[in-house]
Amino acid sequence: MVGGGQLARMTHEAGIPLGLRFKLLSDTPQDSAAQVVSEVVVGDYRDLDTLRDFARGCDVITFDHEHVPTEHLRALEADGIPVRPGPDALVHAQDKGVMRARLTEIGAPCPRHRIVADPADAAAFADEVGGFPVILKTVRGGYDGKGVWVVRSEADAAEPFRAGVPVLAEEKVDFARELAANIVRSPHGQAVAYPVVESIQVDGVCDTVIAPAPGLDEHLAGEAQQLALRIAAELGVVGHLAVELFETRDGRILVNELAMRPHNSGHWTQDGAITSQFANHVRAVLDLPLGDPRPRAAWTVMCNVLGGDYPDMYQGYLHCMARDPQLKIHMYGKDVKPGRKVGHVNTYGDDLADVRERARHAADYLRGTITE
Repeated sequence: MVGGGQLARMTHEAGIPLGLRFKLLSDTPQDSAAQVVSEVVVGDYRDLDTLRDFARGCDVITFDHEHVPTEHLRALEADGIPVRPGPDALVHAQDKGVMRARLTEIGAPCPRHRIVADPADAAAFADEVGGFPVILKTVRGGYDGKGVWVVRSEADAAEPFRAGVPVLAEEKVDFARELAANIVRSPHGQAVAYPVVESIQVDGVCDTVIAPAPGLDEHLAGEAQQLALRIAAELGVVGHLAVELFETRDGRILVNELAMRPHNSGHWTQDGAITSQFANHVRAVLDLPLGDPRPRAAWTVMCNVLGGDYPDMYQGYLHCMARDPQLKIHMYGKDVKPGRKVGHVNTYGDDLADVRERARHAADYLRGTITE
């Protein structure tokens, strides 16, 4: 697995019951997954020789992130190493311009968009879609709100172009909420779809996920799942695909982003689904039959735990576990820094208000936002 973050850590955990042997390419020995995987290579995933040395002897390569250069992945495939998802699929999660062009080609519903050359061109695009504000995104390298700007004037549009990479302009969608459709697809084409979830963002970072999305029209939920399955098939995705969506105020869905790896909007599946996103990603990468994605409870809520006032969270465990014996805590082994994503909690049950309150209380207590 290339990348040593928390997604690799949790994917490794899902592979343990199957007796799988993981080899990890990590940036540092302190990375989240490097703390728990037995065979760790520390190196730069952007260096082709490092990747080739790492891949030697591996049965298959998969990823914790989408940042490995596409041409390096093609070189690994040419060396006979299975790469899942492959470069022809993964490029659509690496490059927002390529992604938008391909989704438009296959008829997937998207916000209005185009590549813009400079602030004046961004202003011209704004005129085309009804005026400012518009969204500007660097086509590569953005995540968790980074590389994304809400632009309200031509003068306001200068910053995105300073990175020296192409910039994608999109209309600012008047959406009611954000949704995510998570699916997993195997090399032989078997695919499973998880319930569509509501994803609540705070400052561009996922804060809370509710599974299934409350009050979502059954027809629209089915449309979202079918759309995700169709995108995965058209793009040749192998493994987990998260399709982040806008639900518009007039009852439509639009594709916002794609992620081809386990995803924050699927963390609820660890405790709330019969087969987690991590377990199904492992199965797909190995071309094993996929597991049942159905939920175990009426409602599951995931809340991210951000670093705050408690550098040592052990005392927080005492309170949270005593207050809610059903609570599931997942920490990533990261140093606690203010605002850093250091873990998440999952709660589940039959009463949505109760499940949400339990998850929110635990996440806030572990962060130190509340103390009782």
